[in-house]
Amino acid sequence: MHEETFNINVRKFLKKVGITAQREIERTVTDGIINGNLKGNETLSARAEIVLEGTKLNLTIQEKIPLE
Repeated sequence: MHEETFNINVRKFLKKVGITAQREIERTVTDGIINGNLKGNETLSARAEIVLEGTKLNLTIQEKIPLE
């Protein structure tokens, strides 16, 4: 394993995950407010899971996102 290449590829993956997730969360919240399903002052529970196939890694990250 070439550690530098591995680290670059992990960072690329995490950047893609972060950008995609942020875009989808923002779109979903905006649509929810427009459609009346959200008021815009809630605190939403979010959860992300990362699974690394072929390993035992199954990571869950949970966080509250206040809309304020």
